[in-house]
Amino acid sequence: MKNIPSRRLFLRKSAIATTGVAIFSSTTFANTFTSDDSPFEGYNPYAEETTDLRKSSIFGKHITVKGKIYDNTGTFTLPSTTIEVWHLSPNSNKYKHHAKLTTNNNGEYNFVTDFPNRENGKMPRIYFKVSNNSTTYFTELLVNDFGAHITGKHWEENNKLREKLLPIKENYSNFSKVTFNISI
Repeated sequence: MKNIPSRRLFLRKSAIATTGVAIFSSTTFANTFTSDDSPFEGYNPYAEETTDLRKSSIFGKHITVKGKIYDNTGTFTLPSTTIEVWHLSPNSNKYKHHAKLTTNNNGEYNFVTDFPNRENGKMPRIYFKVSNNSTTYFTELLVNDFGAHITGKHWEENNKLREKLLPIKENYSNFSKVTFNISI
């Protein structure tokens, strides 16, 4: 007598195999949106090229960030340098604010965004990935209502900028302006 597997057994095994493929595919797909070389959470290599990251209404709290990208001596500006920025969205724990921009001929960049949310126990921050030729550099800008700040790591790696190193923040009624220079 032949043992013929039942249709239910076939369907059960097919469902298990399909679930395994779906789980494997979704984790592989999810991993394409993170970068192993990024030291910061939320990096998205498929960010849109824009200088306006605002997603909230025009009456929300906004911040304009501008600056220059310098070479590793802190002397010369770098034109055509790619900058990718991201941060936690306001009132959210998701990184929905992403952008990619390029410096102009004077090495200057400029973007406007909603004021970032903060992780528990940390100040609100904007993350940067700066790329020029084969050089890539990650850093972060910390902001709050009282000022803009850099990390110790940023100070160590950019202190050749001297008087251009520390960020400068100007506050207005519903927006702020920050000047933030970086050397790579």
